[in-house]
Amino acid sequence: MARLHLFDLDGTLLHGSSAPVEISRQLGLEAEAVALDEAIGAGLIGPPEYAAQVRALWTDLTEAHVAAAFASAPWLSGIEDVWARIRESGDYCAVVSLSPSFFVERLTLWGAHAAYGSRFPAVPFTEPVNPAGLLSAAAKVLIADRLCEEFGVKRTDCVAYGDSMSDRDLFRVVPVSVAVNADRHLEGLATYSYVGRDLRDAYELVCPDR
Repeated sequence: MARLHLFDLDGTLLHGSSAPVEISRQLGLEAEAVALDEAIGAGLIGPPEYAAQVRALWTDLTEAHVAAAFASAPWLSGIEDVWARIRESGDYCAVVSLSPSFFVERLTLWGAHAAYGSRFPAVPFTEPVNPAGLLSAAAKVLIADRLCEEFGVKRTDCVAYGDSMSDRDLFRVVPVSVAVNADRHLEGLATYSYVGRDLRDAYELVCPDR
């Protein structure tokens, strides 16, 4: 039976950082983005407030900034290799992240079957963020179910990789999960735990013979 591997982005595929921080770094606004990440991570603000404040930081954002942020981000090693192995084995891989879809969707070029993020206006911005398009921890489960239907698998065939509070709901409903450089919010929930900079090693915990 094929399996569906579901990857978080911020703090998981990106080591010690997030897409908004990397984008903001290109604008000289890294500290402001880090403060917002800390606020949402502590539950002080929710996705709508976070998105609105990030949108305000990115008034001058261009596609060139986004491309530079993606290219220079601190990615784990081996992402493309792992996703190639997943495809070769007949499994599926997808990224589901609360970060902006215009950043997340670039990962389909690296081999992800699907990539979902919060919907932001097109860059450069001329419109506000529509809260209806923002993802949450609960939305990750809904998207996982939708992908299961699309790929012909079940929740019992899913493997989740994540690092923080936004991954808790998904970790609770899938049978296998890997906490990647995770914080305290995933304590006691993950099947496996990985600390390091190479996704191949995290994948080997789940698929040592594949």
